[in-house]
Amino acid sequence: MMNKTTGKIAVALITAALAGGAWAQASGTTSGGTSDTSSAGNTNGGGLPQIQQQGDVSYTSGGVGLDESHALQREQAHWPLSLRFTGPTADYLSNVHVRITGSKGEVLNAESMGPYMLVKLPAGSYTIAAKYKDQEKKQTVAVSGPGKAKAAFHWSIQ
Repeated sequence: MMNKTTGKIAVALITAALAGGAWAQASGTTSGGTSDTSSAGNTNGGGLPQIQQQGDVSYTSGGVGLDESHALQREQAHWPLSLRFTGPTADYLSNVHVRITGSKGEVLNAESMGPYMLVKLPAGSYTIAAKYKDQEKKQTVAVSGPGKAKAAFHWSIQ
């Protein structure tokens, strides 16, 4: 049976556990699968969305909320590749399918959870295929270090 004090302690313990897990994800101390689409930014008061891992590539995406959007824009300087997805009248888009290939083949195949995606890739030349609804757009980028490579994709469809 839970009384008021026990309930408050349980909430405090759960909150601390969630915050610790969010910090571990954001700091890269754990390796999550690509199936986890939750966002640490929505639970820790404005942080970067959860960092995901696919092979040797780390990435994060989101930016639907203002806190998350600001966090992703702030972090662009620390990530080798930043992507932005917009629609008609500069509307921000989510659910954009992103496929990145390099000289050794496909390095990332993921869904963007918002208008911003940050990707940690080794230096090199990459082709980015971004697909929104049934329209695919491609761009080639040269990744040379943190904050250097940026690509913006714009669709005219809703």
